[in-house]
Order: sequence, then C-alpha cells, then structure tokens
Amino acid sequence: MIQRNPCIANIKAGYLFPEIAKRRRDYAAAHPETAQRETRIISLGVGNTTEPILPHIGGGLAEGARRLTTAEGYSGYQDEGLLELREKIAAVFYKNIAGEALKPDEIFISDGAKCDIGRLQLLFGAGTAVAVQDPSYPVYVDGSVLIGAAGAWQGSGYAGISYLPCTAENGYFPDLSALPAGCLFYFCSPNNPTGAAASRDQLSALVKAGRDKGVLIIFDAAYAEYIRDPALPKSIYEIDGGRECAIEVNSFSKPAGFTGVRLGWTVVPKELRYAGGESVNADWARVAGTVFNGASNIAQAGALAALDEEGVKEMKALCDFYLGNAALIRDRLRKLGIPCVGGDNSPYIWAQFPGRDSWEVFNEILEKCQVVTTPGSGFGPAGQSFIRFSAFGHRADVEEAVRRLARL
Repeated sequence: MIQRNPCIANIKAGYLFPEIAKRRRDYAAAHPETAQRETRIISLGVGNTTEPILPHIGGGLAEGARRLTTAEGYSGYQDEGLLELREKIAAVFYKNIAGEALKPDEIFISDGAKCDIGRLQLLFGAGTAVAVQDPSYPVYVDGSVLIGAAGAWQGSGYAGISYLPCTAENGYFPDLSALPAGCLFYFCSPNNPTGAAASRDQLSALVKAGRDKGVLIIFDAAYAEYIRDPALPKSIYEIDGGRECAIEVNSFSKPAGFTGVRLGWTVVPKELRYAGGESVNADWARVAGTVFNGASNIAQAGALAALDEEGVKEMKALCDFYLGNAALIRDRLRKLGIPCVGGDNSPYIWAQFPGRDSWEVFNEILEKCQVVTTPGSGFGPAGQSFIRFSAFGHRADVEEAVRRLARL
C-alpha cells in the first residue's frame, strides 16, 4: 500500500471551524433544553452569511439558469470566466486603482477566494518561504502546510512559517522589518479575524517593503465592500507599485451573499514577474486552466446582476445590514468593559480577554449565554486571549445574543 502524504501528517488535527461545530453539537447533546427557543444556541462564530440573496441579484441567477435551458442561451466551459463579467469587475471594483485600468486577461473568475488561495499555493509550490499576519485566516497557514511549504506543528506555530504579530500595541499592522526577503506574504484587509482595515499609509509601506524585499503579496480583499471610511483603500492596486508585487483575491460571498453560490476572482497583473523575469500571469493561467474548468455559468450570471446599478445598491444594503449587527455586538461588549476592535469597516469584532485561554472563554460564553463564537487562538499564536464575534446572523438572533452577553 502507498505511504501517507507527509504534508498531511504534518498538519495539526482539527480545522478550526469543524472543531467549533463539534463543540456546539456536544454542548447541545448534553443540554437537551437548548432545543427550546428561549435557550437555543445562537451562532456569532463562523463567517457564513445568513440573509437571502436580494431580488435583483437573485433574478440574475434565475435568468442565468433559464437561459441554459435554451439552445441560444446554453454555454459550457468558461475557463477564465465570462469576458463581460471580467470587464464589469474591472469597472466596478477597480475604478480607483493607480495607473492603467485592469485588463480582462488579468482577472480570473473562480469558485471562491478560499479555493483560489489553495490553487495559488499550488502555483508557488513547496520551495517558497511563507509569511502571514498573526492572527490570520487559517487557510493561509494550513494550505501552506498541505503543499509542503511548511513543516510540522511546534506548539505555537508551524515550522517554516514566519508569523508577523498584529496586536493592539502595533495597531494590528505588522512590523514590516521582520518580513523575510523573497517570501510569499498573505495579507488581509479588512482583516479576518481582527476587523482591522489598513490605511493608505500602511498599504504604501507594505507595497514598498514588498518591492524592496522581493516579496510577493497575496492581498485578500474579501471584505473590502464593508469599508465605509472613504479614506481607506479597498484594493492594493490603489497604491502605486501594487501591480508589481501583489496578487489580489476577492469574492462575491460576503457582499452578495454568495457563500453557497460560490464565485470569486483573482487579479494577477501583467507587470508581476518572478526573479528570473518570467510572467506570473502566464503561469497562473496555466495552473488555473489545468486544475479548474471555470466557475458556474449560473453564478456568473448572478454576479453580472450584482454589478448592475441596482445590484451594487443591493450589495451595499446587505453589507450595511451586517455592519448594523456588528455595531450591536461591539456596543454591548464595550458596555461590559470588554476591549474590542472592528465592526466599523468589517463584519468582525475582535474582543480581548487578557490572560485567559481562548477556548476557555469560548466555553464560558457557550455555557453562560448559549452563544457560539470563535476562539482567537485558532487564528494563530497572537490570537490567544481573544475571541472573534461574527456579525453574520439574523437581526433578531443577534439582538437576543447581545442580551445574553450581559450574563458574562
């Protein structure tokens, strides 16, 4: 029999969110009274949208499905994505970028940002050093381990991964002097889990460090449409030089409610080159075409509707709704004297419980409030003693959860 992949053997058992789901099930099994409405478990944990897709965008999905039932409307593989969709993404999301407009062949449509992050790790392979914000979205680290770019778990982190702490002391922005030269650096803004959105000066410093040190930045902008401060950049390409050192990943999941529909995109500028001068864009096209046959045509029809004038209004309304939830959670935590950040330009609130273990706090909130959260330690060593609250939920559930948090 063949041997097990040693990279899988290296990965720490239990991906964060299935572990949260298991603990929720275990608690419910031990407390059957939680089946009653007044004591049911409410989730402020996983970042999964809850509200129905809004009518104009939903109509685009329905029309896309209907067209596939007709001879004139049927279409098959669309490996890079519909040209019209790539053009609309450039026009709607990247109208404020520095320099020339993005070209359609720099935009690759996918089945979601998380999936593209995995494929990007395949693109760069095991020989590329990896650095991450700490805390950060677990897939950056776990995917690096799976591809062989990092070694075994060493108690507080994986061997071969450079963790750049983002803490209250440094304003949740890393010390870029610690960024290793020639690495792949995963950077998310607005950040998951801290909710921190990088300023223009901070992103300018990041781009400068990337260019000076030969670092390729993977810029995760999945929550960019939650930014309400007009001074904050939504794209790394708003910064001069960003096109020469960064790949940007984005998604319709959180602004349009497409978590189950699955549609995202990755931007790989033509200016982006390896140390030897080869085109990263050409390699990404080759990898994507090899392991991916393109996103759902129905999902792409929905995305086209989302980028119409009415669809853009619907996306803003949906983001505003979740930001309203975030404000309720943040205000309650502050009234309880719990230090927290986020929730203003992000759907996440990052709450600190100094000196305490994150899983211990998770269990206390579940026991006392019947509310599920996310332990900060699951996002990296610097997340210890923090809890992430997610604003994705029905308003009545969030209001009830907020009332229960007073029991802490």
